Amino acid sequence: MPVRKAPVASIIEQGGHCVLAPLKLGIAGLGHVGCGLIELIERQARLRLPGEVQVTGVSARSRSRNRPVEIGNYEWFDDAGELAASENIDAFIELMGGSDGPAKIAVEAALEAGKPVVTANKALIAEHGQALADLAERKGVDLLFEAAVAGGVPVVRALRDSLCGVEVSRVSGILNGTCNFLTTEMLASGRSYDEVLAQAQSLGYAEADPTLDVSGMDAAHKVAILSAMAFSADLDFSKVELEGVDGVTLLDLRLADRLGYRIKLIAEGVAANGGVVCRVAPMALEFGHPLAQVNGSLNTVRIEGEPLGAVTLTGPGAGPGPTASAVMGDIAKLFNPGVRSAFGGAKHHLSRKFVGARKSEQAAFFLHVRLSDRSGALAGVSEALAEANVSIDKLLQDSADAENVSPVAIVTHPCARSGIDDAVARLSQLDAVVDATRVIRIEAN
Repeated sequence: MPVRKAPVASIIEQGGHCVLAPLKLGIAGLGHVGCGLIELIERQARLRLPGEVQVTGVSARSRSRNRPVEIGNYEWFDDAGELAASENIDAFIELMGGSDGPAKIAVEAALEAGKPVVTANKALIAEHGQALADLAERKGVDLLFEAAVAGGVPVVRALRDSLCGVEVSRVSGILNGTCNFLTTEMLASGRSYDEVLAQAQSLGYAEADPTLDVSGMDAAHKVAILSAMAFSADLDFSKVELEGVDGVTLLDLRLADRLGYRIKLIAEGVAANGGVVCRVAPMALEFGHPLAQVNGSLNTVRIEGEPLGAVTLTGPGAGPGPTASAVMGDIAKLFNPGVRSAFGGAKHHLSRKFVGARKSEQAAFFLHVRLSDRSGALAGVSEALAEANVSIDKLLQDSADAENVSPVAIVTHPCARSGIDDAVARLSQLDAVVDATRVIRIEAN
């Protein structure tokens, strides 16, 4: 067994305190996720990393391409492999994509140079992960890939760390948001596969060439990784059984629905026959199944085993924000956890204190007013709110009860809390208002 190396970030003295030295990163790939990661790094004082990270080198196919982040202050490398082996980085972040070619060459170069690697590349890990993991183990460095499966859903870390005391019997889930959007929207709207696919492309859920998604290949890469982890199995992607949603019709979905089922593209790994069965295919789920009601572009992973029973994790499975946050979570693991404070704060973090809610804070509110059923009563409520500069978005008045009191529900447009307090005070002065007005803040989506 190789000896694990010391933490990548060393301890230095700063202002009389022992703190972690900044972790120097080389980032290869400056697409949506790479730029999203740099944006996170630029505002890391508001995050909860164990220490500070710095970008010291970058690489991409084009240096001159317009990007939402400034990269001029970072050393540029035309060759990602040279960046991976550079003495000026502590860790290599691979965000290029592709199972072979530059991504694989660069990751191998970083590991050979004794540098930990963080990647979001599901194809690379699914098809070459076993060999790369063996190389990382020989070199005594980390190979981390939380962002390669289910984007912002922390399922890799959960399987590897939190659920290490569970004997897993099955791992399954909805691992492709594009396919889930297709089946959900077809049934809900009554439109055909082609029509909904065109909508998915216009919304950015599907690529111009959606083959990787709708064929099930994307989900297959992800479930192969999860299965290898869940069952301590040698990852062999050639054995994954694969069927996509490109053959599912609206009539299939409607007939299944009438019988009490939802059709979803399900990826699963199951312990069976002395080995692991790993497959991706459309499946019919009873309405009460935990995965049946997961709609839209969300990803969900369900892990079953003893003595846990089952746990389900759901969240956004793609996009620059969720994926970059997952990459940052892996970067955080490269620090020595032994020097982290109990609440996770580091010296360079933005200092905050507990404060009360400000009266100027804007939000929409739900009001429940009990109103005597008399002429002009509702007009009086509307007038009281208008005098407090509170605008009504929705209003519902129910029938009066035996006491001749009618419940009125009001949803306001966003306004200051001070305005709501003023409105409630005005309502309390109205003879038609019975009892105190109920006020509940509406949390924005």
